[in-house]
Amino acid sequence: MNAAKVALFAVLAVLSGIFFLQWIRLARRRELRERPTGSDLGIGLLTNFGDALGIGSYAPTTALYKFRGRPSDELIPGTLNVGSVAVGIAETAIFVTVIAVDPKLLLAMVASATAGAWLGAGIVSRMRRRSIQRFMGAALLIAAAFFVIGNLGAFPVGGVALGLPGWRFVVAVSANFVFGALNTIGIGWYAPSMVVLALLGLNPMAAYPIMMGSGGVMLPVAGLRFLRTGRFAWGPALGMSIGGVVGVLIAVFIVKSLPLRILRWLVAAVVTYAAIVMLRSARAEAASGSGAGERLNTKRGAVT
Repeated sequence: MNAAKVALFAVLAVLSGIFFLQWIRLARRRELRERPTGSDLGIGLLTNFGDALGIGSYAPTTALYKFRGRPSDELIPGTLNVGSVAVGIAETAIFVTVIAVDPKLLLAMVASATAGAWLGAGIVSRMRRRSIQRFMGAALLIAAAFFVIGNLGAFPVGGVALGLPGWRFVVAVSANFVFGALNTIGIGWYAPSMVVLALLGLNPMAAYPIMMGSGGVMLPVAGLRFLRTGRFAWGPALGMSIGGVVGVLIAVFIVKSLPLRILRWLVAAVVTYAAIVMLRSARAEAASGSGAGERLNTKRGAVT
C-alpha cells in the first residue's frame, strides 16, 4: 500500500474515531434514545447493498423514508449523513485498497469533497423544513434523471488514465468540492462524479476509490456538524449504520454483481414519485403558511 493510501486511512481513522466518540457521548446524555426498527435496518441493508454495486443510496433511501413517513423531512439530510459514516468507512477500506489510482489525485479529491461537505453541512443543518423539502425534491429529480440517462447508455465511457494532469486535475478537484457540498442536502455524488471523471478521461474503475475515499472522509466531517445541531433521527441513522455495513459486505463479497438495468429503472420510478411527493409537501406548507416561523435551536437540536 502506497504512502497516500496509508495517509488516507490514518485521517479516516482519526475522523471516524472522533465522530463515533461524539455520537456515543451524545447518546449517553439523552434521556430517551430511539432504537432502530426492523424497517430501519432493512432500508439500510437494501439501499447500501445497491450503493456498493454502484447504484447509490441517498436517493432510494430518501424515497423509502418519504413513503413510510419517517423520519420527518427536515431530519432526512442529517440522518443520511450521520447514518452513512460506518458504510463509508467499510466502502473506503474495500475499494481504496484493491483499485489503483493516482495518489495525488486521490488525496486532492478527498480533501476537496471534505471541505465541501463541511461547508454544506453547516448550511443544511440550519435550513428551514420547507427549504429542505424543495431542495431534496429537486435532488431526487436530478438523481432520477441520472438513472434514466445511465440506462439509456448516454453516460461517457471514460478513458484509460489513472490520473489527470494540468487543468483536468483542477476541474476534477473543483467539481468534487461542489459534489461534497451538495451531498449534504441529499444529492448523491456517485453519478455526477462518474460523469465528470469520465469526461476528463479517467478510467471508470479508478473513479471508485475516489468516490469511496471521498465518502469515507467527508461523511464523518459532515456528520459531526449534524451531531452538533441534533438535526437527525437517531433510530433510522443507527439502523442505516448497522444494516448498511451488512449490505455492503453482502454486495462485495457474496453477490458481487447483478443485472442492474431493470433495477435502475425501478429506482428511477420510485425516486421520481418521491420527488413529486416531497415538492407537493413543500407547496402545501407554503400555501398553508405552516413552518413560517420555524427555526433551528442549535444548542438543543430542536425545531421551534
